[in-house]
Amino acid sequence: MADVDTRPTEEKPVVTQEKPTTTTEASNDNVTENTNSTETGQDQPVTTVFHDRINYNVKHPLHNSWTLWFDNPHKKANTASWSQNLKEIVTVETVEDFWGVYNNIAKVNHLESNSNYHFFKKGIRPEWEDPANAEGGKFSIQFPRNRTGEMINKYWLDMLLAMIGEQFAHEHEICGAVISVRKVFFRLALWIRSSDRNETTETLGRQIKEFLDIPPNLNLEFTPHGESAAKSAQKFTL
Repeated sequence: MADVDTRPTEEKPVVTQEKPTTTTEASNDNVTENTNSTETGQDQPVTTVFHDRINYNVKHPLHNSWTLWFDNPHKKANTASWSQNLKEIVTVETVEDFWGVYNNIAKVNHLESNSNYHFFKKGIRPEWEDPANAEGGKFSIQFPRNRTGEMINKYWLDMLLAMIGEQFAHEHEICGAVISVRKVFFRLALWIRSSDRNETTETLGRQIKEFLDIPPNLNLEFTPHGESAAKSAQKFTL
C-alpha cells in the first residue's frame, strides 16, 4: 500500500484567480482520485480510523468471557471469611477490553504479600466448591522472588494470553488461573476441571511449560482440589 504523504507543501505564488476549494470539494476530489486509483489498479492510500470510524472501531470478541477477581491481603483468611474477602473486579469480553484492564491494574511484582489475582471464565468462582472446580485440580509452579523479579509479570501475562487466545489443546478443561504473591515466592497456577492423571491432563501440563518457557530447574506440580489422603495420592510432577 502506498503511504500518504503528510508533509506540508511549499506555498507557491498565485498565477490565476481560482474559486477557493472548500473542505467538501477537497474530500470529493480525494474520493474521485481513490476511485480512479482502484480502477487503474494502482495502490490505495492507507486507510485509518480517521477515514472509517465505524469499521475501525469494531471490537474483537473473545471466545469466552473472563472475570478478574482479587482478594484482600489485609484481612486474615479462613474458611468462613475467605469467600467474603474475594472481590469480583471486572469481566472482559473483547481483546480490547482485556488490554484496557491489564494495562491499568498493578503489576504482579508490585502487589503486597498475600495478594492474589484470579482470572476465571465468566460464571466460575475461583473456589474449590464451585461446580466447575469440584472434581478438578491445579497445575502450580513457584518462582523465588529474589531471582524472578519483574519476569513474573511476563509469566502471568503469557498464561492469560494462552487462555483467552484458546491456545490450550483441551480448552474446555480450563477454568482459570491464579497468581499468588508471598513473602519469598510467587505461585502461578492453572485450574482445570479434571483431577485424573491422563493424556489430556499431562498435555495441558506440558503446554504450560512450553507457553511460559519455564526454566528446566523448576517443577510443575499437579494437585487435586481438596486435602483428603486419597486426593494427595493423585499428585504428580512434570
